[in-house]
Amino acid sequence: MIPLFKVYMSDNAPVEVSKTLKSGYIGQGPKVDKFEGMLRERFDHDYVVSTNSATSAEHLIWHMLKTRYGWGDNTEILVPAVTCSATNWPVVLNGLKIKWVDIDPSNLNVDLVDLKRKIGPNTRAILVVHWGGYPVDLDELKKIRDEAVGVYRQPIDIVEDCAHAFGSSYKGKPIGTHGNYCTFSFQAIKHLTSGDGGALVVNDQFTYNRAKLLRWYGLDRETGDREFRCRQDVLEAGFKFHMNDINAVIGIENLKEVDDNVISVHKDNAAYYRKELSGIDGVTLLEDKNDRDSSYWLFTIMVDRKDDFMQKMKDKGIMVSRVHERNDKHSCVKEYRSLLPNVDYVVNHMISIPVGWWVTKEDREYIVKSIKEGW
Repeated sequence: MIPLFKVYMSDNAPVEVSKTLKSGYIGQGPKVDKFEGMLRERFDHDYVVSTNSATSAEHLIWHMLKTRYGWGDNTEILVPAVTCSATNWPVVLNGLKIKWVDIDPSNLNVDLVDLKRKIGPNTRAILVVHWGGYPVDLDELKKIRDEAVGVYRQPIDIVEDCAHAFGSSYKGKPIGTHGNYCTFSFQAIKHLTSGDGGALVVNDQFTYNRAKLLRWYGLDRETGDREFRCRQDVLEAGFKFHMNDINAVIGIENLKEVDDNVISVHKDNAAYYRKELSGIDGVTLLEDKNDRDSSYWLFTIMVDRKDDFMQKMKDKGIMVSRVHERNDKHSCVKEYRSLLPNVDYVVNHMISIPVGWWVTKEDREYIVKSIKEGW
């Protein structure tokens, strides 16, 4: 079976993890600081805060926005319905109302026309996902947001869930650096894994300092004085969302190799698929505009008779999947259900095929040949 996902792990990671395990310091320490420094250098951005998961980063930003602005019970957040539930549950668990936005069948990102239509007087933020690594049209999104701010005279923040998009770029700038709040995932099967982990990217010193405090109970860990920590007055109660040195050292070693050994292979395999699967009966390729560059964590296509396609791939030893279920179907959010015609269509046609660093040239040729045989 050619797998759909596989964990990339640098050969150096076990060696360095062993050193950390024997160092006597395995909590949040110098390795976390180093990993954050490497991420800041990569993004050319000062305000990067590591966390123990992307989900924690999502919880953290919604908590900070809610308490900063004093959002009330009627606060609405516009969210996509087709994504990992980890995208949307932190919104719900922070006591905020969600309003589903339909998706664009051409790229599986939020439908910006539907989003514009659904912004209202209670909208306080917009949450988007870069599906499979393919960036949302961030300029158009900002234009829509700015127009709504002018109409409703209320700030509307944009939060980008970049879990799929490490290594992607929009108009030449890395995803994560376009002036919005951004969360990243370093979970096991992502391009860059730290075993588990995440990061929050913010845009000002105040929010950065607050995030660092709140990820560890509201205490300042940078004083270097353990006794002083005991005497600190906690101004705002925080969480246990921090990364540890074990995860950080895995991230450090994998980050050194992620471009050459992982992302470049994903992109090369995707380019091959785009060329070889173009014009195949029953297959529709997603959008690929020149102003953005996907890191292709997923290579998703639209197929006719999806169940038959999946069975054919299973018979050929090729693992495929829709990857994520539509979030709006779940009972815990039934009160927010609405008509989403594009979602209805897409979930019956979307499927992801293996595209990762483990897919050899022989594998991808076999996958294309199997698809061309029909189903």
